[in-house]
Amino acid sequence: MNLEARINEELKNAMKNQDKVRIDALRSIRSAIIEFNKSGVGHEMTEDEGLKILNSLAKKRKESIDLFIKGNRPDLAEKEQAELAVIQEFLPKQMDDSEIETELKQMIAEMNAGSKDFGKVMGAAMKKFSGRADGAKVQSILKTLLS
Repeated sequence: MNLEARINEELKNAMKNQDKVRIDALRSIRSAIIEFNKSGVGHEMTEDEGLKILNSLAKKRKESIDLFIKGNRPDLAEKEQAELAVIQEFLPKQMDDSEIETELKQMIAEMNAGSKDFGKVMGAAMKKFSGRADGAKVQSILKTLLS
C-alpha cells in the first residue's frame, strides 16, 4: 500500500474515532501529497519523495514547537507535538547518535576524508541516511569527527 492510500485509510479511521489532532495531522500530510501530485511531475510519487514530504512536515512541526515554547505558548506547542507524533508514525525508525557516529566513521574511512572533505562526506551521508536521520544531528556529529 502506497503512502497516499495509507494516509487516506488512516484519515477515515481517525474521522470515525473523532480524533481531532490525528485528523489535522493526516489532513496536512494528505494536502502535501495532493500538492505534489498537482505539481506536474508526471509520475506517481515514489517512496523517497514521500519520505521527503513527511520529513519536511516533521521539520516544520519541530520548528513550530521551538517557536511556541520560546513564545510561552505551551498549549500550541503541545498540539504541534501531538501532530509530529502522528507524522513520525509514517517515517522509518530514526537512527540514534551512536548509529550515526558508527556509520560516519566507516564512511570517513572509506572515503579517506580529512577535515576539508566535510561537504563531500555530508552529501554522501545524507543520501545514505535518507529519512532515517536528522540532518542537523548528522552535521553536528560529522563536525566533531572531522575536527
